[in-house]
Amino acid sequence: MTRVDLNADMGESFGPWPMGDDASLLKTVTSANIACGGHAGDADTMARTMAMAQGNNVGIGAHPGFMDLAGFGRNRMSVPRGTLQNQIRYQVAASVGMARAVGAKVRHLKLHGALSNMASEDAALARDCYEAALSVDPDLIVMILAETAQQEAVRELGCRWASEIFADRAYNDDATLVDRSKPGAVIHDPDLAGKRMVEMVKAGAIITESGKQIPAAIDTICLHGDTPTAVQIATHVRRALEAAGITVQTFDGR
Repeated sequence: MTRVDLNADMGESFGPWPMGDDASLLKTVTSANIACGGHAGDADTMARTMAMAQGNNVGIGAHPGFMDLAGFGRNRMSVPRGTLQNQIRYQVAASVGMARAVGAKVRHLKLHGALSNMASEDAALARDCYEAALSVDPDLIVMILAETAQQEAVRELGCRWASEIFADRAYNDDATLVDRSKPGAVIHDPDLAGKRMVEMVKAGAIITESGKQIPAAIDTICLHGDTPTAVQIATHVRRALEAAGITVQTFDGR
């Protein structure tokens, strides 16, 4: 039986400034990556989003990034190794503690934004981040970008992991994501997103912009919660997968 998880980044509102329709997404996805206050989110948003996820039986993940609220964590930054590790610990600990307070549990970890992109190119950086998170909670399942340096890092660490592809992002031929500044990097067409995901899951491969197929483990599909068509894309992707006989459920980790 072919099965796959659907995850979305959420909990990214800040004070009176809303970001995304988390309540609607949580009716479709099976895992939620919830901001920890580094790149987005705040204490109230984190608690509220975790409670909603728990109520929808959606797996909860910590979603740390660079401490970059103004840049939404999308600015590449040079942070000393020890400082970065402590920033990861700080965010993951907040996530784990808040989940416990609302009667839930954090299952997985997923890096955000520029930090994730940099870690997809640098196994040592990825390992630094993952070691820091696992020092807070060694049972976390690390969600990695399929067939990148992040995968090399989890294999070296020997931790549990889940491999992710993106429904709404285009791929380069080295399995990294096309830079957001380039045309076509973000996919807004729900039908196209659904079709692409069925093709990739059935092929067991990432299909790049050039048409190249990169064999990959596909445990989960990411749907960004901050795009205007996020809810439509999530709905179309899930319908397309299920229509193709693919079961959508929360991942177990490898």
